[in-house]
Amino acid sequence: MMDVDVDVAIVGAGPCGLAAAISAMRAGLSVQVFDKGPVVSTIIAYPTYATFFSTAEKLSIGGLPFVLAAAKPTRQDALAYYRAAVTHFGIPVRQYEVVERITGSAGDFTVHARSLEGVATVRCRAVIVATGYFGAPNALGVPGESLPHVSHVYREGHEAFQRTAVVAGGGNSAAEAALDLWRVGSRVTLVHFGPTWDKRIKPWVLPDVTNRIDEGGIAVRWNSRVAAIEPGWVTIEPASGGEAERIRGEHVYLMTGFAPDLALLRDTGCTVDPATGVPAHDPGTLETDVPGVYMVGVLVAGYDANQVFIENGRFHGDRIVAHLTGRPVPASVPLSGDPDA
Repeated sequence: MMDVDVDVAIVGAGPCGLAAAISAMRAGLSVQVFDKGPVVSTIIAYPTYATFFSTAEKLSIGGLPFVLAAAKPTRQDALAYYRAAVTHFGIPVRQYEVVERITGSAGDFTVHARSLEGVATVRCRAVIVATGYFGAPNALGVPGESLPHVSHVYREGHEAFQRTAVVAGGGNSAAEAALDLWRVGSRVTLVHFGPTWDKRIKPWVLPDVTNRIDEGGIAVRWNSRVAAIEPGWVTIEPASGGEAERIRGEHVYLMTGFAPDLALLRDTGCTVDPATGVPAHDPGTLETDVPGVYMVGVLVAGYDANQVFIENGRFHGDRIVAHLTGRPVPASVPLSGDPDA
């Protein structure tokens, strides 16, 4: 079945993809937005009780106010807001349609998408890829990593009440998971290959988790790596070598981050730097080295997910639409935490 032609197809209905759709629609361009899951599925993967680092205003898209009584929005607040944004702007989102390939060239692309009802094709002038951060987990590559009690995402700690849990990682996700597990009554051990926390720990999380470690509520193994996982047990090895330690772990959470899904961009012919994961692109317009194929959001930063967030990625669509319509391209927007912001 061939759908109606549109100006722009957007692959990914996360906040940055939705913001790009709003920009395009305001410029008079017709759009179709595809997502392999529901709207903002990345946020669904956040912990159930997560609170955002950014304020509500910095998560808003299209100028639609994100009204909130609290200082920081929660996961539930964000899901409600983005649902409202799709409804308010009338964004044509095709949920649960997996884009399998993109064929053609600038001015005449065909997007091939599969749903439960079969394969549909949409022709478009340009394509914006916005497939986000949760492409594939950074696997440790150790025995037992695929066991059913091992997870690369963390939702909530209730399942580990009065049981042992091991959290691997040294970033925000690992710190918050360890804290939540401690609060629900789990006996938790954190394992990290470095000597301390990563540099970008949220300022309100660091003292909390540090105090829990100092008082013995959370056990920690710095300069150590998970070497093997088996039912009920985790083997840990010192990063510098030495004798391994086997500790209890009835639940294992590998908070080692994710690599963005670059397969679709590669399939279009886009060049991807093997070391950084950054697709070749014009930093001003965000057009890749395949004319007519653009990208927004965390894909722009490749494997370094700490450069692009909703806060600045929500403006990527404005730059693309300006390029498509022949208008001056606006400057990029820095993060509020940047020294020059």
